Amino acid sequence: MNGNILNSKGVHVAVVVGHEVFGLAGQKLYDLRGTNIYKLNGDLVGHLSDATGTKKHLDKGTDRLFPIS
Repeated sequence: MNGNILNSKGVHVAVVVGHEVFGLAGQKLYDLRGTNIYKLNGDLVGHLSDATGTKKHLDKGTDRLFPIS
């Protein structure tokens, strides 16, 4: 699955390549299994509310994983 991750306000915050989630600067941040988001150490930290298409949306509670500066 490839595409973009948008926060609950529609702001582009990350990119999905395969089963990996990368920040906009290109650093690997998380692993993606289905709609679940895991830290690199395997801890579940959140999920996507919509995993269809190339735009994936975060639940409002999961926005904290991708702070906007």
